[in-house]
Amino acid sequence: MKLVMLTYLEGDEKCVDRLLDELQVQAFSRMPVEGHGPSGSSGWYGAGAPYRSGLILVFTEDEKATAILAGVQACTAVEDPSHPIRAFLMGVEDAAACGCDRPEAAG
Repeated sequence: MKLVMLTYLEGDEKCVDRLLDELQVQAFSRMPVEGHGPSGSSGWYGAGAPYRSGLILVFTEDEKATAILAGVQACTAVEDPSHPIRAFLMGVEDAAACGCDRPEAAG
């Protein structure tokens, strides 16, 4: 099992959604995040303005994780090419779930 983390500018959300839909990724977690990084000018307040960004976490099989990374590499039409959609692949060593009754076990 793998964990894929996607980061992207808010304006690229439709592109990321389309990619996940094309790859039939149906289970994921999405969070809005405030991105910070170097900027070309200091802006009104003396520092670069934060970026409105998104973060998606996908726990999936190895093959699907590889397909997500390949899909991200193929993306070319992003809001700001200096802030591309990024994907990070991490191995999941182990996983656990609470001991709640599962619907398939009830009966």
